[in-house]
Amino acid sequence: MSTAISLLAGKPAPQSLLVDVPKLLTAYVDLRPDPAVPAQRVAFGTSGHRGSSFECSFNEWHVLAISQAICEYRKNKGIDGPLYIGIDTHALSQPAFENTLEVLAGNGVETMIAKGGEFTPTPAVSHAILVYNCSRTSGFADGIVITPSHNPPDNGGLKYNPPNGGPADNEVTGWIQDRANALLTGGLKEVRRMPYAQARRAVSTHQHDFLSAYVGDLGQMVDFDAIRSAGVHMGVDSLGGAGVHYWMPIAERYQLDLTVLSEDVDPTFAFMTVDWDGKIRMDPSSSLAMQRLIGLKDRYDIAFACDTDYDRHGIVTRSAGLLPPNHYLSVLIDYLFQHRPQWGRTAAVGKTLVSTALIDRIAKRLGRKLYEVPVGFKWFVDGLFDGALGFGGEESAGASFLRRDGAVWTTDKDGIVPSLLAAEITARSGRDPGELYRDLVRELGEPVADRIEAPATVQQKQSLARLSPQQLHITQLAGEQIESVLDRAPGNDAPIGGIKVIAASGWFAARPSDTEDIYKIYAESFRGEDHLRDILREAQDVVDAALAQR
Repeated sequence: MSTAISLLAGKPAPQSLLVDVPKLLTAYVDLRPDPAVPAQRVAFGTSGHRGSSFECSFNEWHVLAISQAICEYRKNKGIDGPLYIGIDTHALSQPAFENTLEVLAGNGVETMIAKGGEFTPTPAVSHAILVYNCSRTSGFADGIVITPSHNPPDNGGLKYNPPNGGPADNEVTGWIQDRANALLTGGLKEVRRMPYAQARRAVSTHQHDFLSAYVGDLGQMVDFDAIRSAGVHMGVDSLGGAGVHYWMPIAERYQLDLTVLSEDVDPTFAFMTVDWDGKIRMDPSSSLAMQRLIGLKDRYDIAFACDTDYDRHGIVTRSAGLLPPNHYLSVLIDYLFQHRPQWGRTAAVGKTLVSTALIDRIAKRLGRKLYEVPVGFKWFVDGLFDGALGFGGEESAGASFLRRDGAVWTTDKDGIVPSLLAAEITARSGRDPGELYRDLVRELGEPVADRIEAPATVQQKQSLARLSPQQLHITQLAGEQIESVLDRAPGNDAPIGGIKVIAASGWFAARPSDTEDIYKIYAESFRGEDHLRDILREAQDVVDAALAQR
């Protein structure tokens, strides 16, 4: 089986595909979830709870319940500093923000909202939490980001970041999820809230200038002198996301030659080209969704975009067009560990188990420890926080890394900084990241990779997640002896929620999505396309057998 590509893929979104925003907002208020229906319960995946009001999976009741659960979690854990809250540009984000603030104010939580109602990228929230908590021994801050990431325009989402600044771990999200569902079942009788207008005026509600604080600190991450001196001409497609108004202040503060294609914000995202499955998805790693910027690549020395909450990056080069995330992560790691002399010698390279094995080879050449974890950025939080990791990245184009002096920057994904680093790399090397990737693979071997996505029911996803090495009755992968079969990550021994099969020249991993009703098969080969196809065929046989189990 292969991923079915829509006839609309890569083309401008037709009017018929655009979400009816008034109906979406009405459904958010009018439809009430039934907690007896699994698909309508609160469910935290790798990055919070997500869903659509049309499907009764993200509605006012979900947000009220989750917000109350977060207030109770904070109280139980003695977290009594300010809570920083940010929102993206999805249509459901504004009403969800209003409901969240109603509950936070109703519970007396000191809340920091964006100055002037500005949209707020995920990394700006993480940055604010960490800056506030630095050197503190009590009164710690935490945060909420209201976003479904790059998901389609009819989606909403909410995620919680504890005082370490990163995505909450399974223990935290499990508690919040269970308590929120209990509140739903109880008809929200225990939710404390006040009207939104009153919540805005509450003594516990304060404005915070996320934009100035984040932009003002970027010099700790990026060598702007090098970019400016080299005269690097940059292009940015804001994709109508939460960082839409951040780029020009960055350009002005650091005197950069940077052009922003558009600062339009449109909750239907009508300016997008359609993704592989016929949906509008603001995914900067998808060449189909990024057609607008790819078509302009020759106008700039380097160009980039971020997803809707700005925690993922997409890098467009003259030499290669849109770089696949694994290509750019490889270049980024190779560059950073050679150009950040103040990083500790023991700082490791963090990657998810579905990221390219080229990173393994780069880490070995650099003499750096490799830290391989399951899918989900939360696994990098502790390492980025204490400096044990210099870098953490995942194949879906999410990354963060240390400040130039080796201190923590963000413990959540940051799309803006890796984008700007592409300009620094171009300035200091005189070549774009696409050219540098060619150098890497000439030296270390060239991988080819692919990913299959296909629909899966909740029951099928559960079967795949439970797959164990003992259930695989294979000894070879595409003609090579299998070296290892993993259901736990080698870096931290955490369950991977699926399976990874590794041979000398290739591997595959199969796992269900935490946020959508699909499963994914990732595969990579260092022996070319034919070998990759053989790996994918055998991987599909393994998955088919797993999904057939009851």
